[in-house]
Amino acid sequence: MNNRILDPLKTSSYDYDLPQELIANKPLYPADKAKLLVYNREKDEIIHSTFEHLMDYLPENLSVFLNDTKVIKARIYGKKDTGGKIELLFNKALFMNRFLVMIKGKVNIGSVLYFEQNLSVEVLEINEDGTRVVKFFQNQKQLDFLELIDLLNVIGHLPLPHYMNREDVEKDNEDYQTLFAKNYGAVAAPTASLHFTKDLLAKINKKYKVNYLTLHVGAGTFKPVDALNILDHPMHSEYFHIGIDAKEALDTAKKTLAVGTTVTRTVEYYARTNMIQGECDLFLNTTNKPIKVDHLLTNFHLPKSTLIMLIASFVGLEKTMEIYQEAIKKEYRFFSYGDGMLII
Repeated sequence: MNNRILDPLKTSSYDYDLPQELIANKPLYPADKAKLLVYNREKDEIIHSTFEHLMDYLPENLSVFLNDTKVIKARIYGKKDTGGKIELLFNKALFMNRFLVMIKGKVNIGSVLYFEQNLSVEVLEINEDGTRVVKFFQNQKQLDFLELIDLLNVIGHLPLPHYMNREDVEKDNEDYQTLFAKNYGAVAAPTASLHFTKDLLAKINKKYKVNYLTLHVGAGTFKPVDALNILDHPMHSEYFHIGIDAKEALDTAKKTLAVGTTVTRTVEYYARTNMIQGECDLFLNTTNKPIKVDHLLTNFHLPKSTLIMLIASFVGLEKTMEIYQEAIKKEYRFFSYGDGMLII
């Protein structure tokens, strides 16, 4: 690592070697026993703690922002009309009850796929990025978003990230949702928030102004950056909504804590555009640094991902890689069910 010349615009600079055993495929219980690496930028100091002690490191007069999105049981298994097996991952709703999905298995425009509960899917468009535009039907009736969610909750599976290397189990229905998950629409959990217990959340609510906004995490969050230069990466977009109370809190906040990269991107998009809902495609990196978020609570992210590049937008590339090497040395658990990091 130290012999490597790091260039913040080169995707390869954001790569690192992670021992397989440090990939968390299930959470700790209770959740706030997870490790917490605290990086103090002013002192250039790394502190090792646990999530239950989060309050010890947060400054006074802080406005806290959380993402209240709720994960859909977005993965379903079915068959093609030829009888071949098919796997479909819901990604997000488009206009006019059309939906963006990912399909594992070869399909053509006009293909019809069949699932449990008389659910069928018609393929309308095939996009170059591997996504598909489809319509959903049950007993020949076209489904809208809420009808589809109800059905997916019956037949679908929680879309655990591929690196967990296992099927979802019943316990994941609780573990892979935040305590305050409210608005269905995500295909991945805002994982920094999975560390909160009811007790810790109550303590934070007592001391700080806590606000909720929504960004529906899409499958693009796991997509590695393939371009050699990070600025050539086509950033995915995700639907967001900031309610009146959260907008007012953002406008008047002295200091902000974003819990998670999804909150960070939403707040920063609002700070740049003044939009309170729409599609957020903001790519934070060392050339596009935060202008509104003061402190960040997050997990440890995939190599060469836009999320590790977001961390570098706060602390720089070299410090990011140094922190990650320290976390590996101290055997932190990585990714969605893993340990946390606080940047203050």
